[in-house]
Amino acid sequence: MQGSEIAVSWPAKASLPPPPDPVGAYSAVVIRGGLGFVSGQFPLTAGVMLGTATQPNVEALKAAARLAAFNVVAQIERALGSWERFDGLCRVDGIIAVPTGFTSHAKVLDAASDLFVELFGPMYGAHARSAISSPGLPGDASIELVVTFAVRPAQSSPASR
Repeated sequence: MQGSEIAVSWPAKASLPPPPDPVGAYSAVVIRGGLGFVSGQFPLTAGVMLGTATQPNVEALKAAARLAAFNVVAQIERALGSWERFDGLCRVDGIIAVPTGFTSHAKVLDAASDLFVELFGPMYGAHARSAISSPGLPGDASIELVVTFAVRPAQSSPASR
């Protein structure tokens, strides 16, 4: 996938939010053996958490999932520097802070999954997924997305051979 192919997919050519910095002793993205691992991304914008886990509302949770998904994409872009080596999403784990009895996990996570397919197309945006409930998340976040993606090997230039 070429960087220009993804750029055409951005809704209204919107720019990505600046990716949030890690809040602990870990990396936002680690790339090993052809796979990229994005640490948990929250619905943060400009350092402010969108929605909290106080009252589960499906529409509010979907908006939070979408923002967390944009943060995932921003983290991937920052880690790779360009989209030349991006080879598609592999897996999305969505952790949702909701009380026992909440059953709309799939609807909430569909907001993130749909955004990934909208941005990357079905070939690079489709992914396996897990939905997990949690009684609480860091920062009282309502949702956290943990994502694995595939990375193509760097092309060596003729001069470096």
